[in-house]
Amino acid sequence: MGERKLADLQRILGTHLPPELLRQALRHSSYANEHPGEGESNERLEFLGDAVLNLAVSEYLYRTCPHPEGELTQLRAAIVSGSALAEVARDLGLSSHLLLGRGEEESGGRERSSLLSDAFEALVGAVFLHEGYEAAARFVRHHLRSALDRARAGDVRRDYKTLLQEEAQRHGLRPVYTLLEARGADHAREFTVQVELNGRKALGKGRRIKDAEQEAARRLYLQILASDADLSPPPALP
Repeated sequence: MGERKLADLQRILGTHLPPELLRQALRHSSYANEHPGEGESNERLEFLGDAVLNLAVSEYLYRTCPHPEGELTQLRAAIVSGSALAEVARDLGLSSHLLLGRGEEESGGRERSSLLSDAFEALVGAVFLHEGYEAAARFVRHHLRSALDRARAGDVRRDYKTLLQEEAQRHGLRPVYTLLEARGADHAREFTVQVELNGRKALGKGRRIKDAEQEAARRLYLQILASDADLSPPPALP
């Protein structure tokens, strides 16, 4: 990535990161593996940035939203979800700046939400390392301004299917949706859907199957948050 392109990105981000630290934040492991002499991938920066991001959003919500702990947890989860961060990354044009290996490039990784959200978290980590927490928190508040403002107004759009999917993926799992019932006349149908994740189940009802799935996902996701459940699959038997 040339110096001019880096400078353009710095202006968009509103940062003054050292060029190599900025490159590291954008360097996917596939690129680092193919170019071992150019520096490490963004995985460690992502790890750090995830913690800083959660703290910055938590602090903002604590100071501005007079909601109980459970609602604050739900708001934070919606704001820092992978899909939400990927949209921020797309708005910033990060997809054109990612450093990807050949295979990842050819498989469409440049537009993959998980890679984009990881890169944004890595940028937060980079700002924290170079300028400290206050600068990183300002960076987060600036780029997540729309979502934070909606949270303060009590209007965060929560896609619980995506939130549940992301929670499941962290543990190598996948939620399964099953249509259990469709009743009523055509103009007033009501669908009942069950979602199951690693033995845990929840039901949802709605006028459309998608609405019933969202309600089932909401119930199960909040159940998991409330119980702080361990979603890790049981160890394989010898």
